[in-house]
Parts: sequence; structure tokens; C-alpha cells
Amino acid sequence: MPAMSETETATESSELEIKNVLLVDDDEELAITLKQLLESHNFIVTTSSNGADALREVMAFDFDVIICDMLMPKMPGDMFYLAVKTTKPQMASRFLFVTGHADHPKVDAFLKSVDANVIFKPVPTDELVRMISLVLKQAEAKSDLPEA
Repeated sequence: MPAMSETETATESSELEIKNVLLVDDDEELAITLKQLLESHNFIVTTSSNGADALREVMAFDFDVIICDMLMPKMPGDMFYLAVKTTKPQMASRFLFVTGHADHPKVDAFLKSVDANVIFKPVPTDELVRMISLVLKQAEAKSDLPEA
């Protein structure tokens, strides 16, 4: 086995830091596929099929990233986001929205109003991993800011 340089080891160890992801999507097949993909990248993934169930998960645990579909039964993504922002405001910056409704006026207006990170379905694997990294960096930067 070839020896790794110090830079490779440092890079790899930071990538090995395990992150907890909440995946909220009512499309069961997509949720299973994304869960397997994320687990192959060393994420611990909890899935939920709607915003109401996902809110219970958020109340019980602080996730590093929340990947959230927009249009779901019981509680859509925008209502779930607003509930999380109200109950656990520190988690609002951890959202990555996923939607297949790029031209839906309500979805579009909401995403713009909260300046959301968003990926449009079908979800490209490399884009999903890149966007999760972006959300993690943004959330970390916000947590480093002094409180007002």
C-alpha cells in the first residue's frame, strides 16, 4: 500500500469527519437512492417522508445538514423550514432544498425569499455532495459569528 503524504492524510481526515444528515422526501425510491449514496460518502442519514415527521426528528436531534423536498404531504418543505427556523433557528442555515418543480411560482418565490441552497431533480451525485459541503461551510461560518 503506498504511503500517503501529510497533505493527503490531513485532507482525508477532515473528509472522514462523520456528519449527520436528515433527508426529507416523500419519493421513497429517491430517498433510498440518496440515502445509499450519502452513506457511501460516510454520512449518517436519517430519512423522513414528510415535514411533520421530520420536525419530530429535528426536535430530538441537531442535524448537520437537512436535505428537504419542497412539495410533500402533511407539511411541505417551506412550512417545515419555517417551523424549524422558529423552534431551532440555528438550524435554518443547514437546509439544502431539493425540488423537481423549478417553475412552480410558490416554490420559486419561497426559495428566493430565504436565499436557499437548492438542487433541482434529477439530482446529480457530484452536485449533491458539493452542495452538502457548501451548506456545511456556510453553517460553520454562521456559527463562528459572535451573537448580537
